[in-house]
Amino acid sequence: MKTFKRIFAIATLLVTIGFASKANAQVPLEDFFKNPEKVAFQISPDGKYFSYMAPYENRLNLFIQEIGSDKATRITSETSRDIAGSMWANGHRILYIKDTGGDENYQLYGVNLDGTDAKAYTAFPKVGTQLIDKLENIDSLVIVGLNKRNPQVFDPYRLNLNTGELTMLAENPGNIQGWQTDHDGKLRVAYAIVDGVNTQILYRETEDQPFRPVLTTNFKETVDFVTFAPDNKMVYALTNIGRDKTALVLMDPANCEEKEVLYTNDKYDISRLSYSELKKKLIAVSCIGHKGTIRHYFDKDEEAIRAKLEKKLAGYDIETASEDKSENIRMIYAGSDRTYGTYYTYNVKEDKLTKVADVAPWIKEDEMVPMNPITYTSRDGLTIEGYLTLPKGYTMETAKNLPVVVNPHGGPWARDTWGYNPEVQFLAERGYAVLQMNFRGSTGYGRKFTELGYKQWGQTMQDDITDGVKWLIDKGIADPKRIAIYGGSYGGYATLAGVTFTPDLYACAIDYVGISNLLTFMQTIPPYWKPLLDMMYEMVGDPVKDKEMMEKYSPVFHVDKIKAPLFVAQGANDPRVNKAESDQMVEALKKRGIEVEYMVKDNEGHGFHNEENKFDFYRAMDKFLSNHLKK
Repeated sequence: MKTFKRIFAIATLLVTIGFASKANAQVPLEDFFKNPEKVAFQISPDGKYFSYMAPYENRLNLFIQEIGSDKATRITSETSRDIAGSMWANGHRILYIKDTGGDENYQLYGVNLDGTDAKAYTAFPKVGTQLIDKLENIDSLVIVGLNKRNPQVFDPYRLNLNTGELTMLAENPGNIQGWQTDHDGKLRVAYAIVDGVNTQILYRETEDQPFRPVLTTNFKETVDFVTFAPDNKMVYALTNIGRDKTALVLMDPANCEEKEVLYTNDKYDISRLSYSELKKKLIAVSCIGHKGTIRHYFDKDEEAIRAKLEKKLAGYDIETASEDKSENIRMIYAGSDRTYGTYYTYNVKEDKLTKVADVAPWIKEDEMVPMNPITYTSRDGLTIEGYLTLPKGYTMETAKNLPVVVNPHGGPWARDTWGYNPEVQFLAERGYAVLQMNFRGSTGYGRKFTELGYKQWGQTMQDDITDGVKWLIDKGIADPKRIAIYGGSYGGYATLAGVTFTPDLYACAIDYVGISNLLTFMQTIPPYWKPLLDMMYEMVGDPVKDKEMMEKYSPVFHVDKIKAPLFVAQGANDPRVNKAESDQMVEALKKRGIEVEYMVKDNEGHGFHNEENKFDFYRAMDKFLSNHLKK
């Protein structure tokens, strides 16, 4: 059973973060941020083995274990960078990706399950790799995208895993942002940018035909062919055309005519589909709700399996992490807001659930605290969903006069969700309340809610954050003199905007790989975002047409308003938010005599991933918040 996410989406600046201070009996900082003991479990196609990632020399590497055995074999020995992800190519070989120093040029490697025949398939300098189709029914082939020919665009290649041979399937004319195959692995669909802000679907019946445009829309309108129907003629598509929330429809790809509406949710966009290769049918669809996942089933057998698992793992959010080709042996993940989670194998026919491993056994569920779903109303009447995590011993009724860390998410075209967040738990354990909110511009709430955030950086988007802080103050939960703001990427921008445009609201601030200058940010985006630039101009601002507005809401030009002490952290190799964004902010603050701490890691990119760098970052954060928020 495949699980599909949206294939064509605007590149995001996504990073998720959190922070620290003082409490009574403290859990060691390292326990929150060290590498998991075992994570990312996947079942082999034949159901005999599972793979997972675990630390070796402080870096996440690949291990293989036979189901039923207690002994595992490490098959990679990476020491400079964690493996970023992996998958089974077939019953005897695993593929994995990694980048260099956080540059996000992910390259593809392969190794046999006994550790032999290691190959670097796409280790080309400054070239990134995208997986287009794992071709699970073809033993030795996959389809990948490479920006080898042109750094701004990705061409599709068929890769022979035995020989390493790459065969180009089509040349990207310069505007294609995504490719899609049918169930036979044939390249049938391309997604293009035309006229800067319009998106176009191109389609062909067979690979020997040219692609032809079948639908052109404004980028604000969504039509995603998530997967072909079993006959490879119709497609299951997600679309918001003529509606606010995305709907799942059966669609004719030859003309994009909707044949049938299969599911829609009146509150949330659809987040993913599940399709069974074995049964050749659509299984389920899901949305991310305020607390956990909302599911709708098209297959009664799968719904019954889910009911059995929920009975065995009551109180946890459950996902099928992977399964074998028979869809009988499954790897199940069960997590919640108070645990990193646990993996189990599940034999469907025998209804047998067997625990495999806790992701982080040193984190004790009963020592963590709940993430409380909350809502508040913005000054112009929007309902804002968010989360409030309180220090241990407090409830929504008893929490009064607490120090608070306000933590706006990155993106901004992303959203916060209910679940375990090590940074949030760390902050709560140190005695802070943590406020997260899905301000306008966040995704998952429909087209209108997202579009309300366009060209509103530092404006109504920031007002939504400010209104959440004032809601906490009005309820008496927050001590008005002990409020910090912290965020990464867009959340870093919101942090800088918070202390710039509402300087009396925050006692201190932490900016992690954040944007300080909207004009220079738009000039330093990665080359593969260039085709999306006109869209970015509509969503953030045009440096020429909107120069005055962008200067007005760029914190670097208004450092004279800042009163709060600031801590800035940056990866030197960040391809999304260039180091110059942090450099110019720190320099401007120092010229004004404003207190600023600056941490730069030379072997990191958009956020810190190496364990020792994370420890340094959170230790500095802990000290900084303690100095400025404790009584």
